[in-house]
Amino acid sequence: MNALPKADTLLKGGRIWRGLGLPEASALALWKGRVLAAGTESELSGLVGPATGVVDLRGRLAVPGFCDAHEHLIPIGLGLVELDFKPPRATAIAQIVDAVAAEARRLGPGAWIIGRGYDHFHLDVKRHPLRDELDRAAPDNPVYIRRTCGHMGVANSRALAAAGIPEGVNDPPGGAFERRDGRLTGLVQERAQEVVYRVMPKPDRARLVEAIERGGRHCLSQGLTSVVDAGVGLRAKFEEWFAYREARQTGRLPVRSYLSFTGGPDGALADARAAGLVTGFGDEMMRIGPVKFWADGSAGGRTAAMSEPYRCCGSEKGMLCFEDREMEAMVGDVHAAGWQIAIHAIGDAAIEQAIVAIEKALKAQPKADARPRIEHCGFVTDRQIGEMRRLGIIPSPQPVFIHEFGDLYVDVLGEARSEASYPMRRWHDRGLRPAAGSDAPVSSDNPLIGLHVMVTRKTDRGRVLGSSETLPLAEALHTFTANGAYSAFAEAERGTLEAGMLADIAVIDRDLFAVDPAELLEARVDLTILGGEVRYDRLGEG
Repeated sequence: MNALPKADTLLKGGRIWRGLGLPEASALALWKGRVLAAGTESELSGLVGPATGVVDLRGRLAVPGFCDAHEHLIPIGLGLVELDFKPPRATAIAQIVDAVAAEARRLGPGAWIIGRGYDHFHLDVKRHPLRDELDRAAPDNPVYIRRTCGHMGVANSRALAAAGIPEGVNDPPGGAFERRDGRLTGLVQERAQEVVYRVMPKPDRARLVEAIERGGRHCLSQGLTSVVDAGVGLRAKFEEWFAYREARQTGRLPVRSYLSFTGGPDGALADARAAGLVTGFGDEMMRIGPVKFWADGSAGGRTAAMSEPYRCCGSEKGMLCFEDREMEAMVGDVHAAGWQIAIHAIGDAAIEQAIVAIEKALKAQPKADARPRIEHCGFVTDRQIGEMRRLGIIPSPQPVFIHEFGDLYVDVLGEARSEASYPMRRWHDRGLRPAAGSDAPVSSDNPLIGLHVMVTRKTDRGRVLGSSETLPLAEALHTFTANGAYSAFAEAERGTLEAGMLADIAVIDRDLFAVDPAELLEARVDLTILGGEVRYDRLGEG
């Protein structure tokens, strides 16, 4: 130990989980932003000098900083200052209407009112808000509020008019406008939303940088030290890249970010390619990631593409956003250009389309260790899991969906399909490396909720969905740490607390290995350390 430099910081006095299969420690030395050594306090005593700071864990648990492998950092930041209807904030249509009316009074006539997060399953009337209800709340303002999944939303008459959507509009490919008695209800689904997005006001760069900083600081409060922004370009196209770059250059990027650019006709990919960007460009704080395509929608919204009908809705099977040939052409093109592939696919029919497109791309342009990703990958079959293993495809699931939407899945898809969804155990057993995320702001980005789901498979109403898919806590932590790093080609930098790795650490207020799994929902992150520096301190430990 005497050959090593004196540590900048020493963590001691608690359980330090360093990574799956690694020996645990009770002390950890940090130096120049990286892990210096691990062991007991007595073993590391020679690394303590007069300038070494000490973090007393006091029996708490320290783990590698969490990686959210699929979230939306800019929408998180913007959503913190937009109308938020996520349950339990909105459990009745009247609450949504009243909030929109109050915002109309605050903003004045003509200003756009934007909100998100409502879940019709949790509303008193068990349906989406109606255009007429939003009209009554804000007759002089265009209004658009997105369902929690982000795959659909409700526009009032002013918003429909601003977007040039008449009563007799035809549904676009991969999208739909809901009608009742021949009249638009205001519900806009999947790619039909693009028509509304084109006329909605885009946040300027200053506001985007603020959103990145605000959202990143919120992530730190959850113990997240790295995130995958799974859709750069969703709100302001390529301007979001410039905002990320400015945030990085000015010290306003709080978390390590792996940027996934939006593909498809209305995405930011064309500008990214014109700028010479490609997967891998960047540094430890900000790196270019994959191109993301959307194959389908959401299971709760009944737009995820299934091979068998939804239980509730006759012959309805959801929808594919693109025809097979379109998806295969887009995926093949970006893979050949050197980009990592990421495809949003929730239903098994969409997952099949994604697997076929990825296989054709890899066959046309072989590449070792391409690490293609299927985002969400919720209702996957055993055969598809085998195909994913063969092709090296990484599933990027959101365990929190079971917590927040599991009971809705049973309503619309039945018990058997719901119990088999997001099969963490089968993925692990078959040798895949699922990288857990949250899809925030769709769902909570608190990784402790995701850990609770993986350990218990419980919904927020206490229903157990698929007990055979549970994981031990150590394997669950692995999906939120090392697997997240692997999905971003960063396993040599982060994801474990081995010597030489980045000193990214989350300190939780109790030893999760020593408590009942129910306490995972009560636990909180006390400290978040990024690059050896405390960036979040819940208790003011200083």
